[in-house]
Amino acid sequence: MPRFGTVLFDLDGTVVDTRELIRQSHRHAVTTVLGRDMPDDDLLANVGRPLIEQMAAFDADRAQQLLEAQRAFSHAHTEELIRPYAGLGEMLAGLKAVGCRTGVVTSKSGPTVQLAFDALPEVADHIDVLVAVEDTSVHKPGPEPVLLALDRLGADAADACYVGDAPFDIAAGRAAGVTTVGVTWGFFPRDAIAGADVIIGEVPVLEAYLMDAA
Repeated sequence: MPRFGTVLFDLDGTVVDTRELIRQSHRHAVTTVLGRDMPDDDLLANVGRPLIEQMAAFDADRAQQLLEAQRAFSHAHTEELIRPYAGLGEMLAGLKAVGCRTGVVTSKSGPTVQLAFDALPEVADHIDVLVAVEDTSVHKPGPEPVLLALDRLGADAADACYVGDAPFDIAAGRAAGVTTVGVTWGFFPRDAIAGADVIIGEVPVLEAYLMDAA
């Protein structure tokens, strides 16, 4: 038996490697709309929150224009720049094989997620439920997206975990009452996810943790 009956995942920086895609998309938006450049740490500081909130952090008055520029670039370059994390697809298949329910809970829009899924079917084929930004009125770090995924799966928070790379993921999972698992291969360093119940640095170690009910 797996450790949890339900495993929910963040998308960017957790299940799919979009670090280069998002870095380039954010930089394109900032340089195109605002005519300036920013260091990577500032560009990526709010990854994991809804895109409009990330763009508002750059310029609140031009957030919508920034969003449109970012999204146009991202959609055009998803297939080129997105990457799988080695072993992630196999891990998801293994979880499904032992009866675990899986979901993705993300602050991305549904159409943007679909582009990622189309590029990486080894991920999409093993996901039971998707909660995207348009599915809730309150977003991470609030618990609502995680709670909605649990509800759609008929799952109990006590038998579920949420895996993510961002402090917003950990906060959302803790507020929803699930076990939180922070991973360090995404956008944020270990100290940013120090509030997680478990912190893991490699996909095989995550797989071993999720598959071990002891």
